[in-house]
Amino acid sequence: MLDYRAPRWLAGSGPVGGNAQTIWPALFSRRFLGPRPVYARERWTTPDGDFIDVDRLVPPAPGLPDDAPLLVLFHGLEGSSRSHYAEAFAHWAHQRRWHYAVPHFRGCSGELNLAPRAYHSGDFEEVGWILERFRAAHRGPMLAVGVSLGGNALLRWAEEAGETASRTVRAVCAVSSPIDLAAGGAAIGRGFNRLVYTRMFLRTMKPKALRKLAQHPGLFDRERLLAARDLFEFDDVFTAPLHGFRDTPDYWARASSKPHLHHIRIPALVLNARNDPFVPASSLPGPADVGPFVTLWQPAHGGHVGFPAGAPPGHVMTLPQAVVGWLHAQL
Repeated sequence: MLDYRAPRWLAGSGPVGGNAQTIWPALFSRRFLGPRPVYARERWTTPDGDFIDVDRLVPPAPGLPDDAPLLVLFHGLEGSSRSHYAEAFAHWAHQRRWHYAVPHFRGCSGELNLAPRAYHSGDFEEVGWILERFRAAHRGPMLAVGVSLGGNALLRWAEEAGETASRTVRAVCAVSSPIDLAAGGAAIGRGFNRLVYTRMFLRTMKPKALRKLAQHPGLFDRERLLAARDLFEFDDVFTAPLHGFRDTPDYWARASSKPHLHHIRIPALVLNARNDPFVPASSLPGPADVGPFVTLWQPAHGGHVGFPAGAPPGHVMTLPQAVVGWLHAQL
């Protein structure tokens, strides 16, 4: 992926190319070959009496050994097991004859969760609990990928777990993750990004928050939430206070994984396109910012979880193929 270049019909290493390589693949490109991935859903009760839903890939043919590797994917902001990247990873997990599962962050599986909380970019305690539950039930090796928000949370878990992380997973990968949340928040809050991406996220996040307020009256200021016009304001009234942070700056500072990458003690791949509209290239880590366990892939092209390939309408199979190959090498 270090030498990845977008196809000529979606080319460009600057903002125009970054946005084209983000939007088109998510909406139009092929995300799997053959039948659409089929999932079986499980509901897990959380330690605080809430629930999450986990979708496991159903193998199209019997015979997958119980001790085959398990790949766990943590989705991005407002994502799910049906996100384009999740189905593309499902395809390659099947090709490798791996087990595959997508745990949904609270409220992202199509049903509102119960507790007076949701999910956030630094939710490493939740990630740790999920991985430990998979570990207790699975006989073979485990690997984990986090995409965007899910990748930052996964890195935060690896950082906090330190030497003990190897007891749970062999390796982790973060794809297109805003590991400097302040830089990412500023980028998505201005210009074209504010008009398109911020509106897209708030279109689903605000109604969820209002339903959460109906569950738990008085949880936050309704008028402030309705007035929020960007993720900074939304996080200030909802995400930060509901999850133990003082305000948005406190949340973004404490939840960012970039300052702690040198604490990771298992193989970790951090993959970011340098034309990602959500993640400024200037905010990405260099070799001096990471320890010996962290590998950095920073191709010039790719957009945000895009990395399209092939003739129109293209496909999004190249990224997961490369990541799965890297993870396989760690086994």
